[in-house]
Amino acid sequence: MTAVDPSARGRCLFVYYRVPAPRLEAAAAAARALQADLVARHPGLEAALLRRPELRDGDATLMETYAAPAGVDDALAAEIARLAAAAGLPQPRHVEVFEPLT
Repeated sequence: MTAVDPSARGRCLFVYYRVPAPRLEAAAAAARALQADLVARHPGLEAALLRRPELRDGDATLMETYAAPAGVDDALAAEIARLAAAAGLPQPRHVEVFEPLT
């Protein structure tokens, strides 16, 4: 996975969710596998997995980021959500969309 550079891309997707600390390693492995699959199937897609440095109420917060040269469109965002649910990633997933300032 590569770092996402939103300034060089169109619409970017930021997805965050909480994971109980004991499940962090398994959730991170599932998220990395999901992102590797998506990057392999979508040329130019960049993905990264981040975490908050602190726990909150015993939970870690993970954030998946996605960017592509033409931006992340609604179809790709829906595919990410569908595959994340199928992979058993924690729900609910909070999705934020940002785009570069012009």
